[in-house]
Amino acid sequence: MEKTQRMERNQAMNLFDYGHEQEKEKKAPLAARMRPRHLDEVVGQSHILGKGKLLRRAIEADQLSSIILHGPPGTGKTTLAKVIANTTEAHFDQLNAVTAGVGDIRKLTAEAKERLGMYGRRTLLFVDEIHRFNKSQQDALLPFVEDGTIILIGATTENPSFEVNSALLSRSRLFQLQPLTESELTRLARRALTDEERGLGGYRAEVEVEALSHLVAMAGGDARHVLNALELAVVTTPPGEDGIRRITLEVAEESIQRKVIRYDKSGDNHYDTISAFIKSMRGSDPDAALYYLAKMIHAGEDPRFIVRRVFIHAAEDVGMADPRALLMASAAAQAVEHIGLPEAQIPLAQAVIYIATAPKSNAVVRGIAEAMEAVKNESRGEVPLHLHDSHYPGAKQQGKGTGYRYPHDHPRGFVEQQYLPDEHLGRTFYHPTDRGYEGKLAEYLAWVKDPSARG
Repeated sequence: MEKTQRMERNQAMNLFDYGHEQEKEKKAPLAARMRPRHLDEVVGQSHILGKGKLLRRAIEADQLSSIILHGPPGTGKTTLAKVIANTTEAHFDQLNAVTAGVGDIRKLTAEAKERLGMYGRRTLLFVDEIHRFNKSQQDALLPFVEDGTIILIGATTENPSFEVNSALLSRSRLFQLQPLTESELTRLARRALTDEERGLGGYRAEVEVEALSHLVAMAGGDARHVLNALELAVVTTPPGEDGIRRITLEVAEESIQRKVIRYDKSGDNHYDTISAFIKSMRGSDPDAALYYLAKMIHAGEDPRFIVRRVFIHAAEDVGMADPRALLMASAAAQAVEHIGLPEAQIPLAQAVIYIATAPKSNAVVRGIAEAMEAVKNESRGEVPLHLHDSHYPGAKQQGKGTGYRYPHDHPRGFVEQQYLPDEHLGRTFYHPTDRGYEGKLAEYLAWVKDPSARG
């Protein structure tokens, strides 16, 4: 009798919990409601989830090993973990690295060990924000990942190579998720607008093409951002007399808190702006360069496109007048890859200011252009015999390397000898200016080329 009553109470509680979860799901944000339930619903990340890719095969075969998913917000890290949870026959648990303590980890791992020993059932553990795991948390979890009791699925917005314990890293495969493209975000938005079960299909909303394009462009590759902005636009727009909610560009601007900047990324405005950006750096105007940088970032321009132009400009228009400009551009490129926007806009701006205010020289461009032309039109261009490699057997018997003079054996590390082929002897390709560091190079090369100056 008592056992029957207990079972009835448990059934009632389960029904209550199920009803509570259903109600909670209905009230969840659109991005949570539209979360894909299986692999075929996932949009984007084809480089790791496309047909035949390793991660997809492992998920479909339910043979996943420990993995760490890293990438910007809204790219699908948690979504992928949920898809795995819906696909696997293993027990699935979840922890948040910020709120879970060592006690929680010990309890979970003890249950996982018992589950594996008694029933042969594996445990998949999803740890969100795994970069927040402290040493104690990692020490508590590591042995169980190491012996296979726990299959770890970590998620982080940080570069795991810098932020995750090396022991956990060595036992996990890393998969990088990319920001979604505008076409992928548009596809997600249109799916949400027509889905009557989990999406906005019941609202009878019509979104102007320009309005949807603005939401997508301003989302910066973040699916969560575009879906939640779309939901705000739809639910706050009253229906017209015909019952249709019309989402205009003005509504879209309000919903995502970003005004439209007239900037067509595939048209004249795109090319005019990047041209003005480059010419402002070349013209040593940091204020104008920052303005055009801000305009491109605000309009949703791909930061990798911007930083490529900064990289090229550092070598093309600053060159040897300040060689550090290329290092600054390289650092900005790494920031774009490792941390993304909006944070990367600061090192990007720093590189732009440095390059804009650096002394300018295009002598490198002229030098390589003239050298390429010489190579293209030469008849033979034989390497002088004394510069040949003489390290292999029989080379010296052929005269290779004979007569070569080692510069470090001479004052100031220089000795006069022929380096160019006979065909190009006496030619000059690099013509340094007197600007910045290149001015010092010009003085040194003048000394090198003038025997009388060397005394």
